[in-house]
Amino acid sequence: MNTLTSAQLDRACGAVLASAAGDALGAPYEFELARIGEDGPQMIGGGLGGFEPGEWTDDTTMAWCVLDAAAEHGTLLDKAALDQVARNFKDWVHSGPKDIGNQTSEVLHSSEPTAASMTATAAEVHARTGAAGNGSLMRTGPVALAHLHDPDAVVAAAATVSDLTHADPRAQQACVLWSLAIRHAVLHAEFDLRSGLAYLDTEDAAYWTERIDEAESGPPERFNRNGWTVTALQAAWSAIVNTPATDCHHLQETLVRAIGIGHDTDTVAAIAGALLGARWGASAVPARWRRILHGYPSITGERLVEVAQLTTAGKNGYGWPGTGFIDYSDRATGFSIRHPHDPGVWLGDGLTVSNPPADVTAVVSLCLLGSEQVPPGPEHVTFRLLDLPDPESNPNLDFVIADAAATIAALRDEGQVVLLHCAGAHSRTPTVAAAYSMLRGIPSEQALADMKRALPTSNPNPAFVAALRRLE
Repeated sequence: MNTLTSAQLDRACGAVLASAAGDALGAPYEFELARIGEDGPQMIGGGLGGFEPGEWTDDTTMAWCVLDAAAEHGTLLDKAALDQVARNFKDWVHSGPKDIGNQTSEVLHSSEPTAASMTATAAEVHARTGAAGNGSLMRTGPVALAHLHDPDAVVAAAATVSDLTHADPRAQQACVLWSLAIRHAVLHAEFDLRSGLAYLDTEDAAYWTERIDEAESGPPERFNRNGWTVTALQAAWSAIVNTPATDCHHLQETLVRAIGIGHDTDTVAAIAGALLGARWGASAVPARWRRILHGYPSITGERLVEVAQLTTAGKNGYGWPGTGFIDYSDRATGFSIRHPHDPGVWLGDGLTVSNPPADVTAVVSLCLLGSEQVPPGPEHVTFRLLDLPDPESNPNLDFVIADAAATIAALRDEGQVVLLHCAGAHSRTPTVAAAYSMLRGIPSEQALADMKRALPTSNPNPAFVAALRRLE
């Protein structure tokens, strides 16, 4: 695997996480089954499948089926990987899904659990019905992650994975364009849908140029008949380009705009979310969504991030993801002290988390942890925050610090006792603890000074201090 920067890895994981978030956010409002309130769409559950709050639908489930195979095989182009995708699809359909598209259902129920059988069945269904639904586009997010450094492989994989259930050429082309756009966003932190046109033949490129022009001219609400793969792509792209983009809040604002288009709300938001996450990163997905995000096969959004990490870069130097315990004993002592401005918040380090104070009901982590590091019981919320002064290391720095502080405040308002920690409690923990103090009305300079007195090892890096001042 080629080396990716920490920001690129964040964006790769974002392609999967933000898609799942858009899916779960849009599910209650599909075909106007629920009314969007004054505060915008919320993860209230319901929808066609009677989903739980924060539960994703078939869009993310099928994306996971693809991602799981990509992580296992490191490709989506060999027979073994494609057969695993097919088996994953079949296992899911046999589980009794709460919701599944008609075209996908017919293919999966009529085929054997092999890629060859599934592809042949999809071709037969298309020849008979001419169907060109959005069911392969909604799951294409993971395709680029397996082949980030090979655009030709992305093209081949996008078409091949689409063919498993959707044989229409427009479905294939939509997946190719979107997958290449995701690849570009992960690598370059910018939106570019048109770069993929070079990989289509002249006639098809001209067709899609016109469709992209239409989408960019807006408004997104024009594309409310979005069950077709073409209009689904147009709806998602129109929402992205017609929502002002100044910082990572663009991700949330665009998903709200995409759901507001109406009709197939979960799918349009899932499609848009994949590209938004590839541009802005997993760190741009707010914790209020991540806390409840879950779905088939009984996993959380954090597990999606782990599998995306494995697909794009494998395990890191700590053995994450996959290790039960990350040893921070070189910088941690296992201490715990109460927050100077709220005794219901404990401060600790990477060893404290394994043996937290007895009254702790929620853990907020600012560093990586092994799967067995947090004892059963407390709610666990994680944030991507690297203790590095380089702005590229934390491209969404202000948002992450503010979101972590807001999450502590929300947990406390729920009556929970919170442990806030990082690896050594030198920089990240005092920074977020100070940001939490600022929410309680304490100026940044005083918050930092009080934190230094309470936590003598406190020494936030200059980038963190500057972020606190911007948040004042």
